[in-house]
Amino acid sequence: MTEHLASTGAPVYAIEFDAPLAAALQRFAKRFPNVSVVSADVLETDIAALTGGRRARIYGNLPYYITSPILHHLFASAELIDEIHVVIQHEVALRLVAQPGTRDYGYLSVLTQYYARPELVLEIPRTAFRPPPEVSSALVTLRLPGERAKLPQINAATFLEFVKLCFSQKRKTVVNNLKLRVKPELIREALANLNLRADARAEQLSVSNLAALYQQLHLA
Repeated sequence: MTEHLASTGAPVYAIEFDAPLAAALQRFAKRFPNVSVVSADVLETDIAALTGGRRARIYGNLPYYITSPILHHLFASAELIDEIHVVIQHEVALRLVAQPGTRDYGYLSVLTQYYARPELVLEIPRTAFRPPPEVSSALVTLRLPGERAKLPQINAATFLEFVKLCFSQKRKTVVNNLKLRVKPELIREALANLNLRADARAEQLSVSNLAALYQQLHLA
């Protein structure tokens, strides 16, 4: 992947935490002056500082066990990112692209679709890797911005905390999940104003529905 990116001539910042792999990248980079190797944890890497504030595209094979934290970290620099192309666990890929009312739709779906427009581009079998992992994989493209562009007045951090609370117990209704923070009658009134069912669960609500409910409850 790094070699293909390097051959474009564009500046490439290769972030690698594993010391032997970083050393191999350093040797590789001697052939490509446009490649800079960053021996660091991506979760501790300041994307804006790394790129000098320039817009970027992100490519990578993500460690499956920290896919969600990495996406959270990248979305914190959403203003500088045009696209994200990553190989992740297939099961997680399904969650990123899931639509309301489906089994895989949840907080991670809303987070991703708030910031980006996700597409499951390619399913990758276990046999494509050496050694083969225990799970299948997928290439996912996230094109920024997502729904967030339509909701400029919303504070991202507090909205996502609200969404997390709505999904805190997935089989419970939004009213039950929010009742410790907002009076149930106010929640039902807000749902009615939005033509949503009083017994709606978060998994049935789109990103725009959740944003409208957040605003109706004056939590912005």
